[in-house]
Amino acid sequence: MEDNMLSKLVRQFDNLNNEDRIAATSKAVGGFVKFTGFTGVVYEKMTKEEVIVSLPNKTEVQNHIGQLHAAAMMLLAETATGMVVGMNVPDDRIMLVKKLHTDFVWRSSGAMQAKANLSKEQIDHILSTEKGELIIPVVVTDEAGEEPIKVEALWAWIPKKKL
Repeated sequence: MEDNMLSKLVRQFDNLNNEDRIAATSKAVGGFVKFTGFTGVVYEKMTKEEVIVSLPNKTEVQNHIGQLHAAAMMLLAETATGMVVGMNVPDDRIMLVKKLHTDFVWRSSGAMQAKANLSKEQIDHILSTEKGELIIPVVVTDEAGEEPIKVEALWAWIPKKKL
């Protein structure tokens, strides 16, 4: 399976130590997906099978009670699920989020992290289906290790139109 543009971008930092790899990946992907760069999303791990992103609990992304804003929590979930799909979707296709179902279970504490995974079967489906969709579960945890939100994302991909 050939690497797409996103996976090539990320792989160029594989030889760096962990701290430098995270910083370089976060800067590169944050420059490509500008909103995540603006908010300060940290790209901790990006492979074709798993993406882990986090967001510090800083003033710019807090709500009125000092926790991460609901929109920031959903951004983490959307980013993790979108990036794990994005690491696999061939460059001749466009991906779109169709649904992001979020249940806010309880108040979060501190910084948050989101982990999204794809199975080999899901990756094979992405690669072999020109137009398709998948529900991608994600686990979003806070600094206390709790899961204050439950999220499920529906991602689709379609062929790029020839101009």
